[in-house]
Amino acid sequence: MIEDYKNKGLSLLKRGQKGVMHAIFSRFGLFLLLMAIQVFLLFGVFQWFKDFLPHIFGGTLLFTFLMVIYLLNCSMNPTAKITWLIVIMLMPVFGVLLYVYMQSDIGHKALKERLNRITADTKERIYQEEDVIKRLSGENPGAASLARYIQRSGCHPVFENTSVTYFPLGEYKFEEMLRQLEAAKHFIFIEYFIVDEGLMWGRILEILAKKAAEGVDVRVMYDGTCEFALLPHDYPKRLQALGIRCKVFAPVSPFVSTCYNYRDHRKILVIDGHTAFNGGVNLADEYINQREKFGHWKDAAVMLKGDAVRSFTLMFLQMWGISERKDETARFLSYPSLPVKEAGGYVIPYGDSPLDDEKLGERVYMDILNRSLSYVHIMTPYLILDGEMETALKFAAERGVEVVLMLPGVPDKSAPYALAKTHYGSLLESGVKIYEYTPGFVHAKVFVSDETEAVVGTINLDYRSLYHHFECATYLYRADCIPEIEADFQATLEKCRQVTRETVRREKWTYKWMGRLLKVVAPLM
Repeated sequence: MIEDYKNKGLSLLKRGQKGVMHAIFSRFGLFLLLMAIQVFLLFGVFQWFKDFLPHIFGGTLLFTFLMVIYLLNCSMNPTAKITWLIVIMLMPVFGVLLYVYMQSDIGHKALKERLNRITADTKERIYQEEDVIKRLSGENPGAASLARYIQRSGCHPVFENTSVTYFPLGEYKFEEMLRQLEAAKHFIFIEYFIVDEGLMWGRILEILAKKAAEGVDVRVMYDGTCEFALLPHDYPKRLQALGIRCKVFAPVSPFVSTCYNYRDHRKILVIDGHTAFNGGVNLADEYINQREKFGHWKDAAVMLKGDAVRSFTLMFLQMWGISERKDETARFLSYPSLPVKEAGGYVIPYGDSPLDDEKLGERVYMDILNRSLSYVHIMTPYLILDGEMETALKFAAERGVEVVLMLPGVPDKSAPYALAKTHYGSLLESGVKIYEYTPGFVHAKVFVSDETEAVVGTINLDYRSLYHHFECATYLYRADCIPEIEADFQATLEKCRQVTRETVRREKWTYKWMGRLLKVVAPLM
């Protein structure tokens, strides 16, 4: 019987293969067609009213002036304010309409209400042990205050009794994932931004189908952007035929909606409530260097075993529960977490939502920068900074902290690569050191500081991650694996080229001008 399910999984992969014809005659093709029709109609409306434009020109100027006054007095991020001021002043009509559209929350009001209610209802599901926070306060009051802030934004307690294994490459995580999945007895929760057919997902899917046949509760959730070019629209039904429950988070609609911003960028795997994986590695072959896209793919991930896994179980169920009527958190949190008593340090898994007023991901990074004494070493694929984050990086360097940024040497996209370079000059001037990974693309999202603190997760240093996406990460204080994270950074640094004022000066003019132009609209990207 298990062999039958394996064969079904393989045939499922075969039926799901993509190609040019699939892209044209598919939901993706329909999406492009409908969007083109909407753009045509929009311009048509303005063309019809062109004779009246001189009569409303004065009103437009007055309205633009009022919008500028409003923007200057609103609570928006200062960098975003500048962008909107420029957009509205250059394109008064289109700019105001775009601003109203972006602020209207079209397409995700119901999502926001539902998720905020779930978060409020489950905020006390995991109890914060006061003895743990007291011990952390005794060791490091600054880290304890950060823990209290993280807890304030949701149910994200600080835990002991959790072992953390660090994986410096996606292929190492993949090998361990397969072993842990094979051992599952009760449930498997998978939530990833990207799921793509190939060796990695094929091997995982075989195990998932087998486990589902054995009676394990297997659930898979991936972001709706996968339907563009990676997976067929009916993929959830194909997985359900294998006994796997599957959901697409916020399927992309062919109609105008601000849901394009609020993507589920998280990467979470939970097994039986006692083992969890988190980090930058998606479920696609380039993440394990099985397929080369942008040179060697440098990524990172962590595996948790013990009490802190409960937080990832809850995070998954909160997102899964958006379209459910039944609250299942109590049942799944009742599974034993199998605490690892000998594990050292403290662990805080946390999630960041674009639908609240907390910029949790950015503030955790900034807190580490502001409290650092010796060094902060950072791996990130993108560097599109707002004024606050850039100031935090520069201030840490200016007060004598060694701040090192490791970025891709081979970009995956030209626009973010060009935008990153617009920050180089200012950062170098303050003493921030910048390196580019020569063999290929850095996709890891890692902060490590002073041999005591680290963050490994999904949160990039760009507007998408810090403002527009659902994200998650694992904060570590004095965890046993932190020296390994720093050792990985140093080993990877040997494969990088250093960015200097001279290399910035000799940069291609195309990147320079592209970055300068795109910086105007960077917060909207």
